Amino acid sequence: MFSHVMVGARDLARLGAFHDSALAPLGNQRRWEGQEDGGPLGIGWAAPGTSMPTFFVQDPFDRGPASAGNGGMAAFLAPSPDAMRAAHAAGLAAGGSDGGAPGERPHYGRGHYGAHLRNPEGNKLHVVRRGDSAGE
Repeated sequence: MFSHVMVGARDLARLGAFHDSALAPLGNQRRWEGQEDGGPLGIGWAAPGTSMPTFFVQDPFDRGPASAGNGGMAAFLAPSPDAMRAAHAAGLAAGGSDGGAPGERPHYGRGHYGAHLRNPEGNKLHVVRRGDSAGE
């Protein structure tokens, strides 16, 4: 299991607003914002009452330009297919782009629903409702 996932940001405020919108239907909320230990400015999201796992958007540590990773993706569990669709729609409304419409993905197993989108800086996000994660 991971403790956190981090992507770089060119426009931290814009990505903060996007992820606030796209992650809220999944039950995640902004849990951290600022700068610690001399590191870069950033924003982090996690489920209420938890500190991990956390998804972070930050200025790059090396102070160089941020860019979307080719082949990189962060995947977020959705509590239901409706929440998956709501997260995808909220992400699009907040300036993201479609990377794969919401729908059932039976080739991954029974009860698997997914949607893909990219945040305004091109980082790929996957929102998934997996039958196997719910004991189905």
